[in-house]
Amino acid sequence: MKNKFLYGEEQLTVGKSLKICSGELQGAIGNVAKAKIQKCKKAVDKIIEHQKIVYGINTGFGPLCTTIISKEDTIKLQNNILQSHSVGLGDPVSKDIAKLMMILKIQSLSFGYSGIRMETLQRIQWHIENNVIPVVPSQGSVGASGDLAPLAHLFLPLIGLGHVWEKDKQVQSTKILKKYALEPLELGPKEGLALINGTQFISSFAIKIVEELQNCLDHADIIAAMNLEAMLGSAQPFLPELHELRPYAGNKYVAQRMHKMLEGSEILKSHEHCERVQDQYSLRCIPQVHGASRNAWLHLKELLEIELNSVTDNPVIFDEDHTISGGNFHGQPLALPLDYAGIAAAELGNIADRRIYFSLEGKIEGLPILLMEDTGLNSGFMIPQYTSAALVSENKTLCFPASADSIPTSLGQEDHVSMGSISGRKTLKIIWNLEKILAIELTCAAQGFDFRRPLKSTKILNACHDYVRIKIPTVDKDRVYSEDINIALDIIKNKELVKVVKEITINENIEFKNEDHEVFGIY
Repeated sequence: MKNKFLYGEEQLTVGKSLKICSGELQGAIGNVAKAKIQKCKKAVDKIIEHQKIVYGINTGFGPLCTTIISKEDTIKLQNNILQSHSVGLGDPVSKDIAKLMMILKIQSLSFGYSGIRMETLQRIQWHIENNVIPVVPSQGSVGASGDLAPLAHLFLPLIGLGHVWEKDKQVQSTKILKKYALEPLELGPKEGLALINGTQFISSFAIKIVEELQNCLDHADIIAAMNLEAMLGSAQPFLPELHELRPYAGNKYVAQRMHKMLEGSEILKSHEHCERVQDQYSLRCIPQVHGASRNAWLHLKELLEIELNSVTDNPVIFDEDHTISGGNFHGQPLALPLDYAGIAAAELGNIADRRIYFSLEGKIEGLPILLMEDTGLNSGFMIPQYTSAALVSENKTLCFPASADSIPTSLGQEDHVSMGSISGRKTLKIIWNLEKILAIELTCAAQGFDFRRPLKSTKILNACHDYVRIKIPTVDKDRVYSEDINIALDIIKNKELVKVVKEITINENIEFKNEDHEVFGIY
């Protein structure tokens, strides 16, 4: 029996969201949430019965909010809103993003303020559990009344429209419903609006960003430590007493990781009395730069987990006599930290590129120019740094904050929008570029590490280097470097060096924790 998570009753986290998405954890609607959902549905029924005017239940939408809809047309109104708002364009989002959107929507609706029916929630749950994932275009949301266009596409299959994924093909939802002997739903009053109001598109991107940026942060520290060893850098800047004088959580966390990974290294000991007074910033300031990016990551994670447990619908139904038409759907609370996270990711790539460049200069004892003995005939690692520079530049162009823009929509009714959906999409692109930059640094760091033999580093870094060398041989003459870089990219994407470090720390009983260890995890 899978562990269960009770929607609307328990606090959803990034880690739990990902586990429900992967099938490791099963989401369910418990009795407490059911009672709240049913109570709110009855309140909506009374509003219709008593002909009270409430936005979105018996009025038009947006600038049509003064148009009164007859009791007979309230159901048709809800089907129409899904169709009229399905205007998304562009490549579809990943299946994981679409599945997360459904998970987050059930959580928000299960708090019992939206007037949704259990039947509708159970159909969404069926989609999740059977991996029948709707096709959701990536473009079209301005992140204002929530993510209207993508959420409309997400829920078209409920009424027998739109498309879903069958393996890697898009098929009409009616075909899949017939396959499972299911009928399209007829949405009740308020349901269509409840389905498309909310920040679940932005929030799902934010979940993936938190997951993938954490992996980049972890690998960036490991790769930087390997490269520091290759370049005979100092571990003095990572001593804890220095960081107690400027105690940012991210800085302290990175400094502690770097110190543990380098502690007891023969390579470090071999140059402890050298004449170099201090290292370049790209080595010396790893805790300050990587740490600042950790702080940005933490800020996003903390705000996101508030969002995951919030009601982002409109109007919010407290009871028949108390409804509020507000702005809980507005994406600004996540748009800003998503842009911040994008800058944080770009800076990780920026400093990694500087370390790559520094390692190629041939100015460090024992490291040949371009990290190869026989250059001239061979170009060595000259050109991989070109690619790194190109990726860093591309990321800089993506750093313009989408949240700094606002274009009025809905005939001026929605006169300020967040553009948070764009913040999420472009920040994920920055992270994918960052993974490639780190892959290039990994190939350079491993190559430089080779030139320190027969000296040994620490058990952690030796194990990481050995793992890379199992998959990518030492380079002694030019070859197609993109093949090596793609292997290194897979190592990073699959979290392989993080797993190596974890295994060594467990086997060797290395204490790899500080007071902020839990804070910087995903649980």
